[in-house]
Amino acid sequence: MIIPKKDLLNDAEVQELTDIVGEFDCTITPIIGATRTIFAIRGDERHELMINRIEGLPYIDRVDTIQSPHKLMDVQSELARHEISIGGRVLGRDLLIVAGHCTVDPKNPQLFIETAHAVKEAGAHVLRGGVWKPRTSPHSYQGDAKGVEVILRAHEETGLPINTEVMDEEQLRIAVEAGAHMIQVGARNALNYALLKKIGELTGAKGTVILLKRGMHMGPVNEFVSAAEYIVSAGNPNVVLCPRGTVPGLDGYRNHPDESITPLLKQHTWAPVVVDPSHSVGKAEYVPHAALAAIAYGADGLCIETHCQPRKGIGDDPKQAITPDVLGDLIRDASTIFELKNKYQSYLPNPAAASR
Repeated sequence: MIIPKKDLLNDAEVQELTDIVGEFDCTITPIIGATRTIFAIRGDERHELMINRIEGLPYIDRVDTIQSPHKLMDVQSELARHEISIGGRVLGRDLLIVAGHCTVDPKNPQLFIETAHAVKEAGAHVLRGGVWKPRTSPHSYQGDAKGVEVILRAHEETGLPINTEVMDEEQLRIAVEAGAHMIQVGARNALNYALLKKIGELTGAKGTVILLKRGMHMGPVNEFVSAAEYIVSAGNPNVVLCPRGTVPGLDGYRNHPDESITPLLKQHTWAPVVVDPSHSVGKAEYVPHAALAAIAYGADGLCIETHCQPRKGIGDDPKQAITPDVLGDLIRDASTIFELKNKYQSYLPNPAAASR
């Protein structure tokens, strides 16, 4: 990791760095933060001569070498000081609530608009709206790009940042061009490395937050963090990890709740953790319990399916979306637990968590 002395390097300085690392069969990737840009070395960063030449440059502070498979996501990385913010909330410092429909219905847009206003009143900070939907059956509703117009209208009326899922490069480009503030990578694409890299490339300079869900099939912690590494190494450090339940499911629940991996993630990486209890348990009546458990485990936020009239929803909303009234109560209770989190967070051997 190359740490410059100043916030931004000019083109000539970047080219000089590129030429030096290229002599050692390495490349550099700029990681654009809120106030400064640092550079990740891709390849074997242990060449002593390469490090000496870089540190000899007048505009370079130092080179930090990280002997970890997660050079950028590791808790010892320079990015441990990186802060991610959205909706006026700083992840790790403030509780973040993402709420809204599983699926936007372009044929009935007013339902989404009504929900958008209701979740804002309940205290949510980001508006969730599924434009495109991955489905097990090809005969199920797959979403419609017309939904983008609906979520943009909701954003204009409420001022809430919007979150939507993408599954391929075309959808990604549409979402980026529309100005989506948070792009979601679902469980089915959690290991789609080509898509993860493209997300990093297309969103890195825009400040877009990426909500990366955990793979469905009991993905190990290292595999989960490595998936985030693809996005960050391609240029976007604004990655949030999202446990959402795994398979095989637990009897009575949609999936096997996995909010308990939050402390493990925080020991491995600096990335914030926002848990999705809706897909974890799959039934609206269980969601508040799972959500509060997630915050007790140390999560930095929640992504909750919410609908003003769940029975009129499409996709998963009729069975697992809570109402805005329930969301309001849940946010108040989660905020109380969140205030206690920092007391126990300090017990974890994680310098990133301890500094927040």
